[in-house]
Amino acid sequence: MIKLTNVSKEYPKRGAALRDVSFHLKKGEFAFLTGHSGSGKSTTLRLIHMADTPTHGEVRVTGFSSEKITERDLWKIRRRVGIVFQDFRLLPGRTALENVAFVLEVTGTPAKAVQTKAQRLLAQVGLATKSEAFVNELSGGEQQRVAIARALANDPYVLLADEPTGNLDDRATRGVMDLFWDINAKGMAVLMATHDLEVVRRHPHARVFELDQGALVFDSADTSEDD
Repeated sequence: MIKLTNVSKEYPKRGAALRDVSFHLKKGEFAFLTGHSGSGKSTTLRLIHMADTPTHGEVRVTGFSSEKITERDLWKIRRRVGIVFQDFRLLPGRTALENVAFVLEVTGTPAKAVQTKAQRLLAQVGLATKSEAFVNELSGGEQQRVAIARALANDPYVLLADEPTGNLDDRATRGVMDLFWDINAKGMAVLMATHDLEVVRRHPHARVFELDQGALVFDSADTSEDD
C-alpha cells in the first residue's frame, strides 16, 4: 500500500528533513506517525501524497513510484490517497454540504450524483443534520468531520491525517478518533501523524512509527515480531 525505501529529503535552507527512512504500511493497517515538532512527520505525509519528491530513495503508493510519477498521473494519486489537515482547510462562507460537493464536482463526479453522495458522506461522518450549516457555525470537531468527509469523496485506498486533532478539545478528539477507527474497520488504511502521545496510548492496537530529527527510530511492528 505504502512503502518508503531509504528516503531522504533535503531543503536548501532547512537542510535534511528526513534521513534514510524506510517502512511499509500494509493494506487496511492503522498506524500513528509520531515525533516532536520538526521531526519530519509532515514531510513524510507530503511525500506519500506525492505533493513533494524525495531527494534520495523511493516512495511507492498504491502502485505508483516517486521515481516514475508524472504530472499527468498525480490526479490518480489524489483519487487513491485522501488527506486531512490540522487546520481543516474548508471553504469559508459555504455550507458543510457545499464544501463536500465542491470536491466531488472538481474530481468529475456526475452532476446528478453530487448532492446525493455529498449527503451520504456527511451522514457517514455523523453530520447528516448539519449539511446546511455554514462552516463558521460548526464546532471545531464538526469542521474536522467535514474535512474528513471531503477526504473520503473519492473513495481512497488510504487516508492520511496530519495532526487532525491538534486544534480540538478532548471530547472532539475522541469523537474524531472513533471516526477514524470506523473508517479503518471498513478496510481503509489510515496513517495519522500526531505529537499527542495520549491519543496514541488510547489506541494500543495501532502500529506506531516514531521519527526523531528526520530518522525513523521506532517501529512497533519490529517489537511485536521480536516478542
